[in-house]
Amino acid sequence: TEIDWKAYMEEVEGFANGTLDYTQLKGGTGPLVYPAGFVYIFLGLYYATGRGADIRLAQYLFAGLYLLNLLLVFRIYCRTNKVPPYVFFFMCCASYRIHSIFVLRLFNDPVAMAILFLAINLFLEERWSWGCLLFSLAVSVKMNILLFAPGLLFLLLQRFGLLGCIPKLCICAMLQVILGLPFLLVNPVGYLTRSFDLGRQFQFKWTVNWRFLPEEVFQNRAFHTMLLLAHLTGLGLFALHRWHRSKESIVSLLKDPAKRRHPSPPLTVNNILWQPSCVCSLNASAQIIFVLFSSNFLGVCCSRSLHYQFYVWYFHTLPYLLWCTPTAKLAHMPKVLLLGVIELCWNTYPSTVCSSLSLHICHGLVLLQLWYGTAPPPHTPPPSRRPAAISKKAQ
Repeated sequence: TEIDWKAYMEEVEGFANGTLDYTQLKGGTGPLVYPAGFVYIFLGLYYATGRGADIRLAQYLFAGLYLLNLLLVFRIYCRTNKVPPYVFFFMCCASYRIHSIFVLRLFNDPVAMAILFLAINLFLEERWSWGCLLFSLAVSVKMNILLFAPGLLFLLLQRFGLLGCIPKLCICAMLQVILGLPFLLVNPVGYLTRSFDLGRQFQFKWTVNWRFLPEEVFQNRAFHTMLLLAHLTGLGLFALHRWHRSKESIVSLLKDPAKRRHPSPPLTVNNILWQPSCVCSLNASAQIIFVLFSSNFLGVCCSRSLHYQFYVWYFHTLPYLLWCTPTAKLAHMPKVLLLGVIELCWNTYPSTVCSSLSLHICHGLVLLQLWYGTAPPPHTPPPSRRPAAISKKAQ
């Protein structure tokens, strides 16, 4: 299944031969539609594999990337202590589709996600500048990383305020300019329209999530606009009611954190507080992961089309999204079942009306449990200050 690999090699071969006009970089599957970071990384693979001829070596390299990706994901999960250990078996061994995306198809999606998980590890280590640099590098490999961007912006505002957030955003922007500079100097419009084409149409035959719709609806711009509005609405609701934990208005995020009247209470890293109402109080690391993973998941749910390789966009985040809420003993099996049904939907080729509908139902169930399972605890009235009545025996 080397079709995409050969197309990648043909696309970067043009750059290796001196072509800097992005509109002239093409492969067997069409024009190059990824940002400049993709070109540099796969150019390195192009030379490492004898101009793309040694596919077996490329598979070994991607197998190493797969193991590194798992290490980065496990390190993230260890910081939260929320997912039961047996779930990691499903993450490692039970997904044929993920193994195929990494080692059989050699897509660029896992490269982008591995860099993204490295960036999240840096965020958890409080290295926000380095994390933003790697986040931007991941975006330069494939734009799906931008689905995490609303959550990252919220976290930066929460931690640094508006003025403190600007330097971090400049790091992200400057790396994009530096990576794309050779192409921007030759044909800036061609580079921007090809590498950051947000209006690109997808082919109906490859969609995994919208197979139950007629093709004319799938291609309709009004349908795309509706999905965009749903995505923005979901982000707004989560930002206002699930990400924002302070008593102040969300506008207070624009202030310097030291000047906020009601800062969020300090949260310890490894102490998870369980409320009587079966709602968990997220710790510091868990809050970062929850905001980023839920931001990405909302984008996946509202995507115009999901192709088979896009499964890697959120596969490694699903266990956290399912187990970040309190789970009774008998509730573990439905969550495992949900993982299994999602996997089955992605392994159905070609997708069917039943598989695409099932995938949306599973996504809806995950969203519902994220919304209700992470709700702020109900307000409890302060204890009465009236002195307790003295018993007759005490008298």
